[in-house]
Amino acid sequence: MTRFLLVMPPLTGHVNPAAGIAAELAARGHDVAWTGTESVLRPLLGGDARVLGTGTRAFRAQGGHGLAALRSLWEGFIVPYARFTAKPLDAVVREYRPDVLLVDQHTPAGALVAHRHGLPWASFAPGAMELGRPYRALPQVEAWMTGLLRGLWERARLPGAEYVDPRFSPALVLATTGPALTGRAAPPHHAQVGPVIAARPHDPGFPWERLLPGRRRVLVTMGTLAGELGAAFLARAVRALELCGEDVQPVFAAPRGLLPALPARAVAVDRAPVAALMARGELDAVLCHGGMNTVGEALAHGLPLVTAPIRHDQPFVAAQVTAVGAGLRVPFARVTAERLAEALGTVLEATAHREAAVRVGTDLLAGGGAVAAADRLEALG
Repeated sequence: MTRFLLVMPPLTGHVNPAAGIAAELAARGHDVAWTGTESVLRPLLGGDARVLGTGTRAFRAQGGHGLAALRSLWEGFIVPYARFTAKPLDAVVREYRPDVLLVDQHTPAGALVAHRHGLPWASFAPGAMELGRPYRALPQVEAWMTGLLRGLWERARLPGAEYVDPRFSPALVLATTGPALTGRAAPPHHAQVGPVIAARPHDPGFPWERLLPGRRRVLVTMGTLAGELGAAFLARAVRALELCGEDVQPVFAAPRGLLPALPARAVAVDRAPVAALMARGELDAVLCHGGMNTVGEALAHGLPLVTAPIRHDQPFVAAQVTAVGAGLRVPFARVTAERLAEALGTVLEATAHREAAVRVGTDLLAGGGAVAAADRLEALG
């Protein structure tokens, strides 16, 4: 038995795929514990999970687009969260005494504490922004990010000569994507395992009886970070789906307060059991922000996408979806209801997008998901 410690940020899109890997490790008889913000982790993981909390504090809301959003992410969350959790993480490692750590790329303090204690650790990349050096054409941006990470290393009083980028374990990087989407093979110590499809015990209930027979259905989900920023887009999405005709039934996963008046055929819930909707074959297409989890799960179920990326890695993922022919991309802030209706109509009607989604999804699933991830993590133990 190996003791695995999962170091995760308080972000649903990062915890969900990690939970599938944790379940696979536990099923193999390993001891698995989580560390991070317990008030976020506990509702996502359920009462049986072992959560070693690092405390709770508020962080600046993320916002903006492009480089402004990148600055907001790093200076408003990644760096202050690393500073806040550094000492609690060290205490957790001393108490739990793990054999291996799985460290999300957004929680660099986990890599620092693993290095301090001489423990093997793997990086977890549930998004695309930290893969493939997307900002290599902007050396000043790369230098700025490196400076922030080196600052965390120095703050942890680790030897400068031993510096390792905390985002990239030299032993193993687990990514929930694959070459069919990224277009490139991974280095030997990278494992592109594809989407992690697993049961989610925290999934909310859903009014299944409201799904009308004989309709084509589009799921609209803009993730957990859109907030008020998504209200204007959602209003255009409602109008666009009205323009698509009576035979298209929209399913909105968004806070009801962000949605305008809806047609009678629409279904709206604050949170949807997305994986269950896909697995039951209830959807025909997905309109989303281009988050890696939603995109990977949609492709794994052969669903074409219309993406409207907002920030962070979403533009990169949306570009990948378009490049492989599995969907279309529209501008989040500027797309009109008419143009959005046209894009949705295209992915619903054109067989090429669905065929590409099926092909790419099949290739992504060949990455092995949670099983392949667990195999690679066991090898570190």
